[in-house]
Amino acid sequence: MKTDLKAKFLMHLAQKKKGNEGFTLIELLVVIIIIGILAAIALPSFLNQANKARQAEAATYVGTMNRAQQAYFLENNQFAPKLTNLELGIRNTDNYSYNIPNATSGANAEATAKATPVNAVLKGFSGRTWVDTTVNQDATTLAIVCEGTVGAAPAVTGITACP
Repeated sequence: MKTDLKAKFLMHLAQKKKGNEGFTLIELLVVIIIIGILAAIALPSFLNQANKARQAEAATYVGTMNRAQQAYFLENNQFAPKLTNLELGIRNTDNYSYNIPNATSGANAEATAKATPVNAVLKGFSGRTWVDTTVNQDATTLAIVCEGTVGAAPAVTGITACP
């Protein structure tokens, strides 16, 4: 009978334990608060990554325009005055407008490429391609891409380094 009593007591404890399963309201609130804090930390970082991707588009396009200007100069002994002359297929996007504001020819020839942001939270980019005759007295084209401030492309005409 003693073993029968122990078995009933253990059965009673097992049934009682099953009735108390689940989470308390405090436990659920703590989990929700932790998820909220993590989301508040991660969301701005995620949004910033989207802007960085948009800015990478502009930096890539300006670099492409610089390389195309170098190739154009090699073939025509002058820089392309318009973006369409480079035949790159680069068009204005929802994020940036692209253009070549100036291109000169001659011994001190240079060309500027600009990516002006349409959205005020993005940084602008400018590129400059120029002829340098100081290396072995031969004409060589050099190029640079500069990142500007939010909402504007930097001015790079007449310099060989980014401001």
